[in-house]
Amino acid sequence: MVVDALRAVGHNVYDFRNPPKRTGFAWSQIDSNWLDWTAKDYREALASPIAQEGFAADFDGMAQAEACVLVLPCGRSAHLEAGYMAGEGKPVYILTRDGEEPELMALLCTKVCVSLAEIIDAIDAIGAAS
Repeated sequence: MVVDALRAVGHNVYDFRNPPKRTGFAWSQIDSNWLDWTAKDYREALASPIAQEGFAADFDGMAQAEACVLVLPCGRSAHLEAGYMAGEGKPVYILTRDGEEPELMALLCTKVCVSLAEIIDAIDAIGAAS
């Protein structure tokens, strides 16, 4: 929904679930029993060609992005990516809604938005400022 809405108003959006050069990454692509992995299995899986390809695609998406939209609720990777983007000095916007658990480290981000309209306005403002 957020990806489609931003694209509808003319923004180029990287969608980690449907990246341009491959299908989205899932641990099950490496091993259908991934939920039973040990910590060592997990560490070894990070070195697999499938994980490396998925990481490279997502990292390239972050490198090319002008901003990050963290749509809550989301997974751990999204939070790491948002932290990376904030550390790179890129704007990070959080889209939250009623019922989401508050997070103090949201203060690292540019703005906490409570509607899709606020996200669109924030992203539009980046282009206007350029």
